[in-house]
Amino acid sequence: MAQTVRPTSGDVADPALAPQGQRLIEWAALQMPVLRLIRERFQRELPLKGMRLGACLHVTSETANLAITLKAGGAEVALCASNPLTTQDPVAAALMREHGIPTFAVKGEDSLRYYEHIQAVLDTRPQLTMDDGADLVAELHKGRRELLEGVRAGTEETTTGVIRLRAMARDGALRFPIIAVNEALTKHLFDNRYGTGQSTIDGLIRATNVLIAGRTVVVCGYGWCGRGLASRADGLGANVIVTEVDPTRALEAVMDGFRVMRLIDAAPLADIVITVTGDINVVDRAHLEAFKDGAIVANSGHFNDEINLAALDEISAEITTPRRFVQSHRLHNGRTVHLLAEGRLLNLAAAEGHPAAVMDMSFANQALCAEYVARHHGALELAVHDVPQEIDAEVARLKLQAMGVTIDVLTEQQRHYLASWESGTT
Repeated sequence: MAQTVRPTSGDVADPALAPQGQRLIEWAALQMPVLRLIRERFQRELPLKGMRLGACLHVTSETANLAITLKAGGAEVALCASNPLTTQDPVAAALMREHGIPTFAVKGEDSLRYYEHIQAVLDTRPQLTMDDGADLVAELHKGRRELLEGVRAGTEETTTGVIRLRAMARDGALRFPIIAVNEALTKHLFDNRYGTGQSTIDGLIRATNVLIAGRTVVVCGYGWCGRGLASRADGLGANVIVTEVDPTRALEAVMDGFRVMRLIDAAPLADIVITVTGDINVVDRAHLEAFKDGAIVANSGHFNDEINLAALDEISAEITTPRRFVQSHRLHNGRTVHLLAEGRLLNLAAAEGHPAAVMDMSFANQALCAEYVARHHGALELAVHDVPQEIDAEVARLKLQAMGVTIDVLTEQQRHYLASWESGTT
């Protein structure tokens, strides 16, 4: 693609917000002891020394601590946002001004500026990539192929991004190995379940100030994110309905005590509908037209594709904005549907994303996987790889250490027993 002149030190909303952003970064750091332990080791060992690392992540106070850790390990880090609505502007300013990390992110940026920021990170000619949704990797493969030869490996944070990258690998399009950080047990068991569950409810309440108790909340998708969201809504007194396409997950939701039905059947019952599937048009035109008057619809999946926004606009007679993150669509059928956060990630657009304590594990995985691919990229096949088991276990060990929790260890006799087959019923 044609080269344009882009800023090299960063592009943020207001550099003067840096002191406020630094306080937010320091507050988050108090809840991220695992990443602190890794940063201290990185400062001593410099495992990323001289490596150019391009990151496309949600620019939050937790992400800032990751970026600072990567820089402490010797990396030359450049960062852009992975969603137009999820940037914390003070944090972006602090990263650029206080930490010297080129940061290209402005909350509310339009699509043109969003992709310009991705291009600015690619202009740094990264040798390692770090993605949250695979937009950086996709742009690299589609429009900046001249840079591919210099890229050694990458990491991916999200379910949505891993789906895209596995599709690229199947099509033979992926040109460097990727570690799927999302697949680490210490990521999806905690980040997706506890993080998404709490932060989505947080975003819903901040955006609307509605009472959850007594409402019928429909959770679309019962993966790890859906499990967490359903349990948190249930804990607040909601009547939870789950919709699914996977029979095993649907059965699990039933066994967990939730009603399970098709979305078209749940739509007339729903007070609140939240999608967490990673797929497109989960809430489609027929569902939107079946919603009761005053229904709230939102998404906590990575892309704003889960709700058919084009169809919603087509069936709307009037659109108003009663609150900052609420668009009220009066439909031609006379009912009103309230869309939250433009259909983007509710938990990051209307709130602050996952709590720092859970992102501590996710970003510890990111940091250790960056170290791993920096050292072992030459031995990795051209594919999407799971997080090495030893990294997953190390993150769990460090988290327990930071929490002051000790666990048992196997005796030599027990290890021998588990490795043998001779012993049986006595």
